[in-house]
Amino acid sequence: MTTSADKITSAHRQVTVRGLSEREIPANLVLWPVVFQVQAQRLDELQQGIDGQRGQVIDFLLGQGFDREQIRIVPPTITDREQNIYGEHRPSYRFGADVVVLVRSDDARQVSQAMRETGALVSAGVALTQSYEHRPQFLFTELERVKPDMVAEATRDARRAAEQFAQDSGSRVGGILTATQGLFSIEDLDNYTPEIKKVRVVTTISFQLETP
Repeated sequence: MTTSADKITSAHRQVTVRGLSEREIPANLVLWPVVFQVQAQRLDELQQGIDGQRGQVIDFLLGQGFDREQIRIVPPTITDREQNIYGEHRPSYRFGADVVVLVRSDDARQVSQAMRETGALVSAGVALTQSYEHRPQFLFTELERVKPDMVAEATRDARRAAEQFAQDSGSRVGGILTATQGLFSIEDLDNYTPEIKKVRVVTTISFQLETP
């Protein structure tokens, strides 16, 4: 934790400081869309490919320890690639499908481990893809659970800063005159660790300074 003093006002005998509380907390909800593409010349062949590869994905997820209740099938997006073709060029396959199997889990560690094992699906012929639209989401939804402790921690942090400035000025810290709580922020720990969240709040507090 770090602190900073904004100002000491001698006339009113008060000091304004900021207190910080910051924690690293595991995500408690993960939405993992497993996305793959299927191509075929005819719609019936496309549907067969969708069903077959979707079954492979579901079997893989069950093998990774997920329950069927955590696995959801999303309707595929099907494209007719010849619909807007001009000239003589024709695609190798007329129809393409983007298929999503969604995993919803409260175990970020299990999801992260399963993600590392998806090479087995590629080896089995499943053409996995990634996109911004269907990116995994690691979420922390229990802010209300940690908020009181973090606000109290930020307040204690601010008081420590005020006490240091009071000591330097030959005073002692009295009661709180004003207090402003900043917004809580929730961010990924870094670009490579989305399953861990950095939760942060800053409070700004004015304490009365008293003469010993």
